[in-house]
Amino acid sequence: MKKTLKQIANWLDVKNAQFEDTIVTGVSIDTRTIKKGDLFIPFRGEKVNGHRYVEKAFENGAAATVWVMGEPNPPKDVPVLFVEDSEIALQEMARQYRNEHNAIFIGITGSNGKTSSKDILASALSPYYKVQKTTGNFNNQLGLPITILSLDEDTEIAVLEMGMSGFGEIEFLSKLARPHYAVITNIGEAHLQDLGSREGIAKAKFEIIKGLDEHGVLFYDGDEPLLQNLVGKEPNLNVESFGFNEDNSLVASNIVTTEKGSQFTVRGELNGEFFIPVLGEHQVKNALNAMLISKSLGLRDDQIHFGIEQAKLTDMRMQVIQSSSGILFINDAYNAAPTSMTAAIQFIQTTHMRSEKWLVLGDMLELGENERQFHEELASVIDESKITKVCLFGNRMNWLYEKLQNKFAIENLIHTNDDYEQIINYIKHHASEESIILLKGSRGMKLETVLESFK
Repeated sequence: MKKTLKQIANWLDVKNAQFEDTIVTGVSIDTRTIKKGDLFIPFRGEKVNGHRYVEKAFENGAAATVWVMGEPNPPKDVPVLFVEDSEIALQEMARQYRNEHNAIFIGITGSNGKTSSKDILASALSPYYKVQKTTGNFNNQLGLPITILSLDEDTEIAVLEMGMSGFGEIEFLSKLARPHYAVITNIGEAHLQDLGSREGIAKAKFEIIKGLDEHGVLFYDGDEPLLQNLVGKEPNLNVESFGFNEDNSLVASNIVTTEKGSQFTVRGELNGEFFIPVLGEHQVKNALNAMLISKSLGLRDDQIHFGIEQAKLTDMRMQVIQSSSGILFINDAYNAAPTSMTAAIQFIQTTHMRSEKWLVLGDMLELGENERQFHEELASVIDESKITKVCLFGNRMNWLYEKLQNKFAIENLIHTNDDYEQIINYIKHHASEESIILLKGSRGMKLETVLESFK
């Protein structure tokens, strides 16, 4: 982005702006990460008032700042835009910049796999287009506008992750981004405590069509009946489905996993053998939507082959880490819900990468009143004939621990509420070069802490 302060003032309908020729090349809400040329946007929080850091923002390179009217002691003799609300101003700037931008916008939502799908898609398209994607977790009502405003003016593809915790949030983000393509990766159980049921989650995710371009296409998990039902109620919606069932637009089968990644066969809109350098059947499904979008953009089959072979995921998503002691870790500890936890456990149980298979599992959070049931049900997923040892971390995992005591010998099963060292020491004493260890838990459990002792 390269705009004068006058142009931004016009976006926000701000009158009598001074220093109108000042050039703004980005936005920031954090003085610690601000870049030279950024417009600083301070927020008034319950504990911190960002207006106190405006001087620091200029010291760190800010070109200008927003200032909420009514806030005392505004800065003098520097470029300032006075607005009524910082959040609304940020969102309006993003809306205006989006309206001027010529990129193809792609919105991705879902209970699990948003970030992995974003990463695979961006990797697949990057050899052929200038692609930018959401960084980190900038996927909400503040993060998405910042992501849009960070797009270079010559970006050709914008891959935008859209997160939510309640109804109406995806609709807002979709109408802001107005995607040409939209993706719903799946429907899981995350945010059950806010949305009440999987049906509610599906309805909230399906809001992504609210801002979809009139000629746009929705790509969705065709194995999910809840999404099939919602699609059926939109006869004028352009859709493509992906999954493992035969009636999808693109079907994956014959999935074989090695330490290098996943080989699989596809049929439908594309046909043949494909490979991604990523582990897990669920990641193959995430690759399918990238392949369909690549096809819709006009890429040839050989280009799609090459593109998805470049896939690289954000850390802590089925990340393979070889420890100095020879133990192989699969770090999938960024987040967890029953659907993604089950997929990761099934991957470990079916892989031939190592003979001795471990599970290190942490609490699944935000599951609402049925959280005990969801933790206990994992016992039916865990096959004691395939899993050597199980380490459980967190108060909620005690429910699973009680269920597993009848399946595992006492020396092969441990539980701790909050002691990483107990798990670390257990691994040090019992794991070997034949061990592959899955780390999986909700973000708040920080199971990647276990890895620090093995790097």
